[in-house]
Amino acid sequence: MTVRQVEHEITAQAPAAEVYRLIAEVENWPRIFPPTVHVDHLERGEGEERIRIWATANGEAKSWTSRRTLDPQGLRITFRQEVSTPPVAAMGGTWVIEPLAPSRCRIRLLHDYRATGDDPEKLKWIDEAVDRNSRSELAALKANVELATGADGLTLSFEDTVRVAGSAKDVYDFLNEAGLWSERLPHVAAVRLTEDTPGLQTLRMDTRTKDGSSHTTESVRVCFPHHGIAYKQTTLPALMTLHTGYWRLEEDGDGVLATSRHTVVVNTANITTVLGPDAGVPEARAFLRNALGANSRATLGHAKEYAEARR
Repeated sequence: MTVRQVEHEITAQAPAAEVYRLIAEVENWPRIFPPTVHVDHLERGEGEERIRIWATANGEAKSWTSRRTLDPQGLRITFRQEVSTPPVAAMGGTWVIEPLAPSRCRIRLLHDYRATGDDPEKLKWIDEAVDRNSRSELAALKANVELATGADGLTLSFEDTVRVAGSAKDVYDFLNEAGLWSERLPHVAAVRLTEDTPGLQTLRMDTRTKDGSSHTTESVRVCFPHHGIAYKQTTLPALMTLHTGYWRLEEDGDGVLATSRHTVVVNTANITTVLGPDAGVPEARAFLRNALGANSRATLGHAKEYAEARR
């Protein structure tokens, strides 16, 4: 039985402890790993956890479950897939963060794996995939941890909440049935929804702006009936390098609190092109807060009407 062991590394201008924290806290993954859409904890113990990961691979959305062991003192995180997908028979590895200076560290990513049937051709395919993915993952991690720890004010998170005198199921149905949004929402010009795996959607949408123009976005959405939908935009408007969001539904005695949460990172390269020569980061933050908030509040308003009409 052939078990392959490989290692990749990169150096980042960021404190080692902060890089460890960003990798350890899985809610950060959609921000720091481009393929990752959403991560949920299934179990959490002292230094041990099970997580479920939803991510894109070669343009397709996938999900899997991994076990992790966290060592904050040693700045190490080991991981192992519970069930691997052929041609992978088993896959695991370790993140190792090594301080080089107060604001500089080496990030090492170790993998061990074997192929189904111990097939040399399948092992070669896995070798190439792990090498390609590890290089791109580390490059993106370096860029994003340096951004997260060094650039002030580029990341913006906010939410809007609407109270609905109806059921969470009806609000969820409205949000889940995004393929009907061009008929139901005035700001949506066209939409295409695909859902090859139940609860895992790709949503391509043309959104009208106030000046009458429109822009196209594409998102991968992870749906949790009837309490939430997490999403990540894979095709972004010019003013953002990242956009993740979550529709959260919480029932109480008086109905439903429906919340739209956004996290965005400003694309500084396009600020003056989009907003004019005098604009800077504060203007971009205000523009994104207003534009995304307005669309979310409009969507929640129509979801409220839909749910309350079905009480």
